[in-house]
Amino acid sequence: MGMNVASGGGSGGGRRRRRRRSQPISEINVTPFVDVMLVLLIIFMVAAPLLTVGVPIDLPETRAKALEGDTEPITISINSAGQIFIQDTEIALEEVVPKLGAIAENGYEERIYVRGDQTADYGTMMKVMGRINAAGFKRLGLVTLEEQDS
Repeated sequence: MGMNVASGGGSGGGRRRRRRRSQPISEINVTPFVDVMLVLLIIFMVAAPLLTVGVPIDLPETRAKALEGDTEPITISINSAGQIFIQDTEIALEEVVPKLGAIAENGYEERIYVRGDQTADYGTMMKVMGRINAAGFKRLGLVTLEEQDS
């Protein structure tokens, strides 16, 4: 009996050890998250200037003030070759008014900006603007660059 007490010990013997349960780690490793965010920031900083309007046009310069607005206007571009674009899609002169009617969310109150290349034919510009105005669109504007003092 004395031997049994000595071999068992007070802690339950050599085979019976208390095992600690592995506790879940409650900390989040944010290093990969920060790395991904920095890469995305760099990508967007590089790509943002390229996301403006896709039709390359050499705009004329003027001293007119910028128009204020809360919604994104519809942009019509006319390049130096006389091609007409709504946003980035090339269209024919006859299709300008029907396409605008389909795109305009605010009806005839939609803002429409006309971007004309500096070397574009003045007659083509006036034909496009005349058709838009005759269709009933009244909020029509020309896009220019701000004149640089040299």
